[in-house]
Amino acid sequence: MRSSHPRSAAVAALVATALATGLLAGSADAAEGAVSADPIRIHDIQGTTRISPLNGKQVADVEGIVTGVRTYGSRGFWIQDPNADDNDATSEGIFVFTNAVPTVAAGDAVKVSGTVGEYIPGGVNSGNQSVTQISKPTVTVVSSGNALPEATAINEYSVPAEYAPAGDPAAGGSINGLTLEPSRYALDRYESLEGMNVKIGTSRVVGATDPYSELWVTVKGWENTAKRGGTIYGSYESQNTGRLQIQQLAPISQQPFPVANVGDRLTGTTEGPLDFNQFGGYTLVARTLGTVKAGILAPEKTKPQAEQELAVATYNVENLDPTDPQEKFDALAKAVVENLASPDVLALEEIQDDNGAKNDGTVSAEQTLAKFTAAISAAGGPAYQWRTVNPEDKKDGGEPGGNIRQVFLFNPARVSFTERAPGDAVTATGVTKVNGKAALTHSPGRIDPANPAWADSRKPLAGEFVFRGKTVFVIANHFGSKGGDEGLTSHHQPPVRSSEAKRLLQAQAVNGFVKQLLAEEKNANVLVLGDINDFEFSATTDALADGGALYPAIKSLPKAERYSYVYQGNAQVLDQILTSPAIKKFTYDSVHINAEFSAQNSDHDPQVLRFRP
Repeated sequence: MRSSHPRSAAVAALVATALATGLLAGSADAAEGAVSADPIRIHDIQGTTRISPLNGKQVADVEGIVTGVRTYGSRGFWIQDPNADDNDATSEGIFVFTNAVPTVAAGDAVKVSGTVGEYIPGGVNSGNQSVTQISKPTVTVVSSGNALPEATAINEYSVPAEYAPAGDPAAGGSINGLTLEPSRYALDRYESLEGMNVKIGTSRVVGATDPYSELWVTVKGWENTAKRGGTIYGSYESQNTGRLQIQQLAPISQQPFPVANVGDRLTGTTEGPLDFNQFGGYTLVARTLGTVKAGILAPEKTKPQAEQELAVATYNVENLDPTDPQEKFDALAKAVVENLASPDVLALEEIQDDNGAKNDGTVSAEQTLAKFTAAISAAGGPAYQWRTVNPEDKKDGGEPGGNIRQVFLFNPARVSFTERAPGDAVTATGVTKVNGKAALTHSPGRIDPANPAWADSRKPLAGEFVFRGKTVFVIANHFGSKGGDEGLTSHHQPPVRSSEAKRLLQAQAVNGFVKQLLAEEKNANVLVLGDINDFEFSATTDALADGGALYPAIKSLPKAERYSYVYQGNAQVLDQILTSPAIKKFTYDSVHINAEFSAQNSDHDPQVLRFRP
């Protein structure tokens, strides 16, 4: 079996190499018809669809020039036929999977015999497209030092504006059996170049260098440009066709991978084989890597709240626990003080228990919070107090043993917390009336924790605050993740987003609770915030806002500023603050301090909303 990514040592052991046999019907018949006296060439193997007409067949003496050699991870090499056919839909390149370190070099002319196969990175259930390859090869080097086939340019002129064809309903929504139309669809264009030597020119970085030595660029500098240089994912139909993942062929031990942030430029020519992997789809594996030219991007700082403004923020601090280095606590604390201007109320997501991922039944996070609030004070911030409800052990998802939960920090010099019979992990807070105004039965308390929507997921934390005599209800959330969703490059088009069903139920539960508050007090100040794990245009957000109960405040920003997270080169919304109708005037800021940068304290950007209750 092969894995198609440098981080594949562990993945390879887990990934099944079974083929999606249901999608390959008819390929055997096609292969029989392809047999002739003429030698098999690479474009005969690749064919005009995503699945080889020779899948499962033995081929002999397939000729090509070696264009790249990978000695780590998925070991093997790419070959390309310098004598192309006249069909743009058929690739002239292919990967030869050797398993062992290859003994060929770029520029070798070779003859390869072996078995044609379709390898699915991530396994059949991932939804990923397959990679046509030759495995169990016998390789004969005919000559060395040959010129490489000229690289095919990938640029704004060669990549179509439309992303993908609609999947075939008769094939379960798959595009595998459809004839490629590389002049019409971006995914078809990339697929028609699978395994070939390709190149890009100077391109803007839209996804920072990650821990796995890869970055993302766009070859379409004008496509849905974010204000700070990224590429906005603004709808399910704007997938951003110019995005391309970049890795390098050289091992990192021999050639360090460049560090780049969003908005930097990868200058000059980047050239190498076009691969497909489970961690981003089509990837240029650079034999020659351009040079990163740094931009001027700096972490943002939000404006401090005015005396009469309440500042409420949300921040996913990425599995913070006392075993983390003090440097992480200090960096997060500095961000709270300097970048978020010490908000009056700060909802935190992913606060772990007192010993982090150690799975021993611990659920208290007192040590985590004491360490974090001390770091904030040391950074010049307020002496925050906190309120939370400890979860049941192993019932809220996240890192096993970590018991992540939401927590309220608040500045007692500016805001007070109203304690009302604090709830526990299994007790639902409700809505009542006190002195003619809406109130919580438990503050802090959890919303509907027994609801199946919250199984193995974080339960919402509700709290009642008072600022300058006015009550403000804050509901902190961390909805279910997108784990299990298919990527944009899935062979199903549109991709299957299976995780949405759970978030939809979660959103409906929170929306119902907000409606209860508003039924008791029409003009109640309610803020629903946190890591919603879904876009501002999603069904999840629509369900939260249902009936006009809430407004997604990030929609008040220009489209070029709507993002809190960068994934595969797409700047997108995951973190949100939503307002009840009484909160008519506010200022909103998605404070970009992490998502665009290679050096991150968290992978999320915090959100801040300021208003006068």
